[in-house]
Amino acid sequence: MEFWSDFWDIIWWFVWAFVFIAYLFALFAIITDLFRDRDLSGWWKAVWLIFLLVLPFVTALVYLIARGRGMAERSARSAVAARKAGDAYIRDVAGSGSPGQQIAQAKALLDEGAISAEEFAALKDHALGQVRVAGAGADGAGAHRAPA
Repeated sequence: MEFWSDFWDIIWWFVWAFVFIAYLFALFAIITDLFRDRDLSGWWKAVWLIFLLVLPFVTALVYLIARGRGMAERSARSAVAARKAGDAYIRDVAGSGSPGQQIAQAKALLDEGAISAEEFAALKDHALGQVRVAGAGADGAGAHRAPA
């Protein structure tokens, strides 16, 4: 009988560990939401934090009930803003989109004397090579053509 009491003690410990970890996730989500909310004044943020320290479970439950919808909306807006920032960064790092723009930038560098004529020719060939590769695959033919 000793085995079963130890077994259920372990199961009970796992249940409490799960509840505690779930509470920590909710607590961090609430604190993140508090500082993300620009409409809430600093004093109200402080009041919520004090209540989270004094009555943690009750305050977390009240916060999720009272401000849950706004919490989801702020989280969604933050995710959209992060996505847009990431996309803008990728576009910025990827460089200019068209080969014409790349050649124009290379020509400006050549005119300034920042690159040599050989380097300009290499950059131009590289930009035009991107056009040839993209054009070859556009009609379904090109590099993936079956041998005759």
